[in-house]
Amino acid sequence: MTDMTAAPEEMVETLESDSFLRDTIRVFRKNKMAMLGLILVSLLFFVAFFIPIISPHDPYRVALGEQFLPPSSTYWLGTDNFGRDLLSRILYGARISLLVGIVPSFISLMIGAVMGIISGYYGGRIDFIIMRLADTMIAFPSLLLAMVVMYTLGANLFNIFIALSLVGWAGVARVVRSQTLALKEKEFIEAARAVGTTRAKIMVRHIFPNIVPTLIVLFSLSIPEAIMWESSLSFLGVGVQPPEASWGLLVAKGKEYLFASPLVAIMPGVAILITVLAFNFIGDGLRDALDPYMKD
Repeated sequence: MTDMTAAPEEMVETLESDSFLRDTIRVFRKNKMAMLGLILVSLLFFVAFFIPIISPHDPYRVALGEQFLPPSSTYWLGTDNFGRDLLSRILYGARISLLVGIVPSFISLMIGAVMGIISGYYGGRIDFIIMRLADTMIAFPSLLLAMVVMYTLGANLFNIFIALSLVGWAGVARVVRSQTLALKEKEFIEAARAVGTTRAKIMVRHIFPNIVPTLIVLFSLSIPEAIMWESSLSFLGVGVQPPEASWGLLVAKGKEYLFASPLVAIMPGVAILITVLAFNFIGDGLRDALDPYMKD
């Protein structure tokens, strides 16, 4: 008898999930800017994965006799102050930007989600402690706090992950907490409590799945923010260190030769701009697609 009743319920849940996914994809595809962002980000991932194959030159090869060459059929964007191919260095910088955008954003998202669910569900003293900690993190300018962490731990890519993960979780925690406060008063949560479901299971099985759409949007919007932070840290000299090809580092070095060879500073900045806009377009598209009121 149990199996006969369970099967229809599972079928209904599957159909509802399929319908939700179809509606989400349909709304997202209707957003032209979101689709443009998706194409640009897909190209960025393609470049990051296949850069050793598609890179026209070795980005670390120094040729002092070829400094500041103008764009040509050999060097499409010219060369920098060490005679290195600017296009190759920008392409290699895409890999660093994606790593810095995705890894710290995911870590801070998970930390913020866990802290927000615990804070909102338990309330009381636990809620007070977590929210005051989040307020303390938010009170400090994110870039300044990241710089302090980098100065303390040292300037390298791994420490950038740590710094950006620490500064990014507080905002996520506040958003998740507000959603948890609303969800825990719903009837299905009350029913779960009534049948003796533990708090941990309620948070994992009932609350977390209902905040996943919000987390997806927050994740897509936090990636460009992390890319901007890394570029700023590298520009200030406390991020990725030479000879790595970080976009922020390329801009920092290129500004010294802005009038002699403008492309050395301008093109990495253009790469940052396009990447940030592309991820923001995707985030806006996902926000609209996952909003039930946007589905007609």
